[in-house]
Amino acid sequence: MEHTLGKEYTITPAGGSTGEAYFAKSETKSLFLKRNSSPFLAVLSAEGIVPKLVWTKRMENGDVITAQEVLDGRELTPEEMKHPKVAKLLSKIHHSTELLDMLMRIGKKPLKPKEIFIELKKSVDQNSVEMVHTEIHQGIDYLEKMLPDIDSDMQVVCHCDMNHNNWLLSGNGQLYLIDWDNARVGDPAMDIGTVLQSYIPENEWNYWLESYGVEKNKQLINRMYWYLIAESISYINWHNSRFEKKEAAQRLKELKRLIQRVSEY
Repeated sequence: MEHTLGKEYTITPAGGSTGEAYFAKSETKSLFLKRNSSPFLAVLSAEGIVPKLVWTKRMENGDVITAQEVLDGRELTPEEMKHPKVAKLLSKIHHSTELLDMLMRIGKKPLKPKEIFIELKKSVDQNSVEMVHTEIHQGIDYLEKMLPDIDSDMQVVCHCDMNHNNWLLSGNGQLYLIDWDNARVGDPAMDIGTVLQSYIPENEWNYWLESYGVEKNKQLINRMYWYLIAESISYINWHNSRFEKKEAAQRLKELKRLIQRVSEY
């Protein structure tokens, strides 16, 4: 990495689970470097969804290094996720044919509810009895019952990690959505549901969805809750497999709330 940039840059790890990201700083410039980023990054940059891609270089060992601008900005707070700017940028992403075309070209297949359900049920069945709570069985029953009504004709690019820490606001007011490692092609209800459930009070859902460009309706709400329940069960299984009891318990509480919510509809 140092050889690629030259001695005028100081390089430090940027953190993250992969260890493939770095900050490079010289007297005049700051860059965010990543090893083997997806070619999807170039389209995201061109669409103004992530900070500008400055250059891409292929190393002698075959690795590809990308460099992006480091902005004078900050992450959004949970409260700021209510802002119409968030809804409008997410809508722009979901309606971008350029993003969808690129993600399909690099091999991402549409995520189908039936496939999600089959994999989820298999993972639950493989768990030991003491790790499978009543709520998980209730969740699986709900997912199976609702499966015929969940398929959506709308297949879009979904970010699939709507944490407020992934939304960056630059000093000049430009909003970006970063960390696209989990991006999939699927139902936009996956992203919308996470934002509404995690950050928006229910009495403000109509306003947020209006900013996004859709009306609240029962079919959308059903799809949202279907994906939220599937995700909760998936996380419970994942944490249990890693013996992370505290995290699994927290996800189980979330699942209980979701099951209670859908029973009221």
